[in-house]
Amino acid sequence: MKEKISAAFAKTFGRAPTVVTRAPGRIEFIGNHTDYNGGPVLGASIDRGVCVAVAPRDDARWRFASDYRGAIGEPLDLPAGEPARQSGNGGWTNYPLGVLAALPAFDLRRPEGFDFLAMSDLPAGSGLSSSAAIELASALAFLELTAQHPDRTTLVQIGKHAENHFVGVPCGILDQGVSGFGKADHLVHIDCRTPSFDTVPLPQGVHFWVFNTHTKHALVDGLYAARHRECMDAAKALGVDLLVQATPGALDAAHDRMTETVHLRARHVIEEIERVRATVHALQFNQLPEVGRLLTASHRSSQKLFENSTPELDFLVDTLTARPDVLGARLSGGGFGGAVMAMTGPDFDRRAANAVVDAYHQRFGACPDVLHMQTGDGAAVL
Repeated sequence: MKEKISAAFAKTFGRAPTVVTRAPGRIEFIGNHTDYNGGPVLGASIDRGVCVAVAPRDDARWRFASDYRGAIGEPLDLPAGEPARQSGNGGWTNYPLGVLAALPAFDLRRPEGFDFLAMSDLPAGSGLSSSAAIELASALAFLELTAQHPDRTTLVQIGKHAENHFVGVPCGILDQGVSGFGKADHLVHIDCRTPSFDTVPLPQGVHFWVFNTHTKHALVDGLYAARHRECMDAAKALGVDLLVQATPGALDAAHDRMTETVHLRARHVIEEIERVRATVHALQFNQLPEVGRLLTASHRSSQKLFENSTPELDFLVDTLTARPDVLGARLSGGGFGGAVMAMTGPDFDRRAANAVVDAYHQRFGACPDVLHMQTGDGAAVL
């Protein structure tokens, strides 16, 4: 992809880029909404992502272009300085602008002027976190352009800061952490309270299939923020800072101190934290059927307790888990639309995936995109 984006950059800006970076999208393997509650989460970086190419300018202008709509339009031309939020067709630039806004918080310099091109083979709005991918690819590019090289944890935290404080999504560190620390043939295990990052090897023969429903997946519209608020309300009622500090027994004892909705949200998170820990243990002993069971249990909890699933996602999980060649399936990402991830063995192939698509089409009159995903390495300068 480096050659492709370099050629597009030269065509758009009339010169070659100085720096090209790439950051992958991610599959949320298990740990739905546990990250901002201080819990553990498992994710996989994938072999699709976002590339960013940049070159310095000497006129204190920031010019942004992308191919996200299938063609590169006129660059958005902004004065270098304090980043300001954009809207309309330029709304996508809030991710790299958020990174620029975050850099001083980490005692890092912003580039004074540059041309910027983003190119993606990652479907936006599919639950694969294109937002974290462009944040990390942008951060790497800006830092390389200014000869600054903070550690990997700082890079990840810059992306999270951009998402929280500029874009306005109160996410945890899952998306940026997996994109930053990804490793082929491994899952990234994050203790989100510290945070700390390590990897867990994947057993051989595991395949990931992602079914992108194209249903609405707009986290900034309040649904994600509402779940975040409900979790914080539960923690307050329990007398803890974060739900990772709570136990099922403590939750039961505090039932009368919170609304039924808040209680259900907390129950999902507390039980999901235990599912993540059980999944790590099962992976260490190659217990793939147990891992699959935990994945599907995670979806049922999202569906019934956290209520961030949709009829489309539920139908896909039901259809997939009815097949003997599927180990487990669950929504992947913030929910409220987006994608379902299935973990399968090698017998699940394109023909099997098409049968699921046909069933979905008969029910909803639309066809989800099907992506057969491989794991990949994390964000890097190319």
